[in-house]
Amino acid sequence: MESIYVIKKPLLTEKHTFASNEFNRYGFLVERTASKDEIKKAIEDLYKVRVVGVATHNRKARTRRMKYGYVPGKTTKRAIVRVHPDDRIELF
Repeated sequence: MESIYVIKKPLLTEKHTFASNEFNRYGFLVERTASKDEIKKAIEDLYKVRVVGVATHNRKARTRRMKYGYVPGKTTKRAIVRVHPDDRIELF
């Protein structure tokens, strides 16, 4: 899988911004079928940094009630990427 299809977008929340400044960790929304090795390779290719570790978790979406019945939400996968202390990712 190519790098541009693995990483969907960076997560820019208050929690992820704090983690990027203090602990050099960055959050990304990734493809659900991507493995940790593919995510690591994609980050290294796109941002030209050295990745030390990758942590992933699947976020199960809740079902919502609409007027025509229950609708399941979309399950997403998030990755927290730890970068080498000498490297930085400029997201904005």
